[in-house]
Amino acid sequence: MSIAEPLPPPVETVRFRDAQIEMAHGAGGKASRRLVEGLFAPLFGSLGTPLTDAATVAVAGTDVVITTDAFVVRPLQFRGGSIGTLAVHGTVNDLVVSGASPCALVATFVLEAGLPGDVLEREARAMADAARRSGISIVGGDTKVVEHGKADGMYITTTGLGAPDRRVRCAAASVRPGDQVILSGPIGDHGITVLLARGDVDLDAELQSDTRSVGPLVASLVEEAAHGLRWMRDPTRGGVATALNELARDSGLGVALFEERVPVRDAVRGACELLGLDVLHIANEGQFLAVVAPADAERALDAIRAVPGGEGAAVIGEIRDTPARTVIGFSPFGGSRVIEMLVGDPLPRIC
Repeated sequence: MSIAEPLPPPVETVRFRDAQIEMAHGAGGKASRRLVEGLFAPLFGSLGTPLTDAATVAVAGTDVVITTDAFVVRPLQFRGGSIGTLAVHGTVNDLVVSGASPCALVATFVLEAGLPGDVLEREARAMADAARRSGISIVGGDTKVVEHGKADGMYITTTGLGAPDRRVRCAAASVRPGDQVILSGPIGDHGITVLLARGDVDLDAELQSDTRSVGPLVASLVEEAAHGLRWMRDPTRGGVATALNELARDSGLGVALFEERVPVRDAVRGACELLGLDVLHIANEGQFLAVVAPADAERALDAIRAVPGGEGAAVIGEIRDTPARTVIGFSPFGGSRVIEMLVGDPLPRIC
């Protein structure tokens, strides 16, 4: 099988001029976009196409949705999840929020010499269990082994295939002023949980990663409000702030974010205040953002809340004409601020 149409040739010269690659280039924020838009997009022929978590390609006359991801989390295991569960959930969620039903997954393991066999078995079992729960089959992959000290135990990359749901037509270009922004639940759990698992911060908090498939939540949303569904994204690297900035940029519109409506657990908020972090920049692995038409907002919210794990869903913002391509956060006290895309990498290696 092959892609029906060949990729177009590069249409613009490389603009990436950073002297070397830093950790920030993998954080999902401004440096990541500079790398992708300045180097990869011109050379791979995708310049001018909105950057999304998955792509639809025609294979032998049939549309297939494809996504790929790499997982380099440290430590390998943390409260509520592990690198194995992330590898499945991250790929499944990228397919789901792209309007696809997950079908198959292939995985590549980069293993470090000296990795205990029981650790590898534990993560393989975690992946198998997560795949069964997410309704996707792991159908193949590859294994490589590198020298001791070269891979932090293991890295995992995954590629997922999905079938497009014809009821879903999500794109930044579909978003209109007045549309409502919905968040599926509390943010920041994953990033702060991984940080605490490293022992870098002396903070006693009953937190665990939110890693999970958002498939059931999205399925309920689509069933009840597919007609009014404009856009979806899972706010992983770079958090909610980066995802909404990408939406604002790609749509050419503004996003008004009502910060008091954003669900955040007290422990996460406290850790962020202690560390000087903005919770809107913290990665999540089991939440998603959706933009829906105003007439469908209440029905969409009820649909998400009706699914176990979706009780914390909330309308957190709305789309506005101005200021264009900007996210403005509004406080309950009448203040406002420009919410920027993530700069740097305050919590490296969390997914």
